[in-house]
Amino acid sequence: MNDYFNLKGQVAIVTGCSGGLGVQMAKALANQGCTIVPIARRLEKLQEVAEMLKSEYGVDAYPLQCDITNTDRVNEVVDEVLEKFGRIDIVINNAGTGAVAPAEDITDDQFDHEFQIDLFGTFKVARAVAKKAMIPAKYGRVINIASMYGLVGNKVAGSAPYHAAKGGVVNLTRALAAEWGKYGITVNAICPGYFYTPLTKETLDSEFFQENAKTMIPEERYGNEGELDTAAIFLASPASTYVTGVMLPVDGGYTCM
Repeated sequence: MNDYFNLKGQVAIVTGCSGGLGVQMAKALANQGCTIVPIARRLEKLQEVAEMLKSEYGVDAYPLQCDITNTDRVNEVVDEVLEKFGRIDIVINNAGTGAVAPAEDITDDQFDHEFQIDLFGTFKVARAVAKKAMIPAKYGRVINIASMYGLVGNKVAGSAPYHAAKGGVVNLTRALAAEWGKYGITVNAICPGYFYTPLTKETLDSEFFQENAKTMIPEERYGNEGELDTAAIFLASPASTYVTGVMLPVDGGYTCM
């Protein structure tokens, strides 16, 4: 019997891994035996995540503080991971932010901040990991976390910078897949819909959003913890060799209408 999704012996960097979807996907990979390097800006939170992964899944976890907008620090982190583990097989570019305001009121700083984290930060991490680890190894799995809002617009909550940055992540994914395919590196994106996290719960539970869910989401509900797991595991798998440049919506059908 083929064990298609076994990740034992592999090393994954997960950005934005101090909470929310980053932790959920780190747990999914750890469940398959993967060593996890959680990175984010809050070291104390990362240490808690690492201890949880070790105790619950019995895997190695090595937390590193990193602001992904800082090119020098991104390069240092990749070097440190390679020095400790000798390889980086998977990177999940999950770190992101979201400015919400009518487009006509969005400031230059808000727009720039969104792009520096969601788009440029994603590129900086992918670039460093590919150049230092994956291209030399002739193998890698890059998974960018875009958004269903990178594929469509919305009338619910004005967030033009987020749409633009995540749309950039979508086409950056295609561009990197096209360039790096010859090195045995696959580059794909997951486009999540509305998911419960500590940061979104209050908004998603509002009466306005609840009514919107019934109208706009075929499954008429939000995503629950664990419902991104199989998408992340599939795209991280050594068996997904011939899948690259793909945008995988996990959105309850939001983008099919």
